[in-house]
Amino acid sequence: MNQRILHVVTNVSHYDDPSHPTGLWLSELVHAWEVFEEHGFAQSIVSPHGGAVPLEPRSLKFPSYDKAARAWHTDPARMALLETTARPEEIDPADFDAVYFTGGHAVMYDFPDSEGLQRITREIWERGGVVSSVCHGYCGLLNTRLSDGSLLVAGRKVTGFAWQEEVLARVDKLVPYNAEEEMRSRGALYEKARLPFVSYAVADGRLVTGQNPGSAKETARKVAEVLQARSNRGPRQ
Repeated sequence: MNQRILHVVTNVSHYDDPSHPTGLWLSELVHAWEVFEEHGFAQSIVSPHGGAVPLEPRSLKFPSYDKAARAWHTDPARMALLETTARPEEIDPADFDAVYFTGGHAVMYDFPDSEGLQRITREIWERGGVVSSVCHGYCGLLNTRLSDGSLLVAGRKVTGFAWQEEVLARVDKLVPYNAEEEMRSRGALYEKARLPFVSYAVADGRLVTGQNPGSAKETARKVAEVLQARSNRGPRQ
């Protein structure tokens, strides 16, 4: 049976200051989608509130707006998938083998405290599935607790958009918190590449995370590897 991937995207369209738009970083969805598609995986999309997904304007510019992102953005059928995303309560975690949290600064607002997303993540993890994120998507893992009350990320290797990258991207004054610092405060073993903005992904068992937009493909490939190993050997911690 084909592996099944649940992509998580945002519903938020701006920072605290409405004059600064944000949203889904399109390539983080598209690049992973292509990798999973190449493996024949079935894919679905959920957002914290369901419905339409705004796009981060900067993700529609060079170099992020590459051939793959442009092809998705100009394809009405693909774009329709981002107008009709499912709500968490419509999702049965038992239907999925992995969850993949996409990024964009918008997710810093609606991912961390979504009880629906936390439920999905917890149940997929505890059924032996893969939990993954890329870039700011790791904000969706900050507050997820397992059935025993422990934080999913505590004591596990994690990466995600680094504070240095926030500064270099000139949004350190706009973001609502320091995600790297918050992840460390949860007891996560945060890692990052020696250089900013290069592809970097970490797999700690069934927890797979990527650092920045350029890491989406590498992250998805690692997810696929873990899923295939899981399929061959059965669920593992």
